[in-house]
Amino acid sequence: MPENAIFNTGIFREDHIPILRDSFDNAAPFRHLVIDGFLQTSFAEKIFQYFPSLLSMKTHYTGMNERKAEDTNFEILDKNFTVLHEAMCSELFLNWLESITSIHPIRTIDDRLGYGLHQGGNRSFLDIHIDYNIHPIQKLCRRLNLLIFFNPQWKAEWGGNLEFWDSSVKNCVQKIAPQFNRAVIFECSEISFHGYSRMTIPEAITRKSYYQYYFTPITENSPFHDTLFKPRPEDSLIKKIIVPAKEYLKNSAKKILLSLGFEKFLK
Repeated sequence: MPENAIFNTGIFREDHIPILRDSFDNAAPFRHLVIDGFLQTSFAEKIFQYFPSLLSMKTHYTGMNERKAEDTNFEILDKNFTVLHEAMCSELFLNWLESITSIHPIRTIDDRLGYGLHQGGNRSFLDIHIDYNIHPIQKLCRRLNLLIFFNPQWKAEWGGNLEFWDSSVKNCVQKIAPQFNRAVIFECSEISFHGYSRMTIPEAITRKSYYQYYFTPITENSPFHDTLFKPRPEDSLIKKIIVPAKEYLKNSAKKILLSLGFEKFLK
């Protein structure tokens, strides 16, 4: 399927590129960009229509820091999910990303650490965190996250906003509602703290999104770390003690596995 049947072609206009680049570069608290109407409406509606049920998702996270589901098994889903993924990895799209972010050369990785679907039901949440910095198998540096939301008629009182926090995780600087066909692109770094607070939504509603991560070759000797969660300012004292200890132990164990050559256990 040609890209003009998937993307809103207006985003590729030459005169639009400098505007997008300026918006990305000047966003706070870290570089990011929000684009509404990102996909052709008819194509986005197909993704919503065929989005898998929450219960059918392959992986369910129910820990102290997150409650959500994830799936990357596009082979058993409607063909339009594969079409979307291929478009997000196309030369046209990678060139466009490089032009608005000035990050290059951008690469993609075809595993669950590189793309897939997220979904959360009532009481779903994702605590504030930064993402893993180096793909443990491919040894590439994670530089960009791209999210596309598929949530028609999302109500503000439900919560579920994508939150961007300052580097000290003291203040939420940006809240971005997960509106239908809205894309968010943001730079991954050691200060790109993000997440979403616990939602209160009807049982028939879920928070649906597609995620795609983009990578570049490693240019400096940065040590690997996995996802690093941080407690919120309003969290209990117990959680503020447990979370840093848990994250330290988790990351120490994964670094040991990596040093011993057991990268496959980190995938």
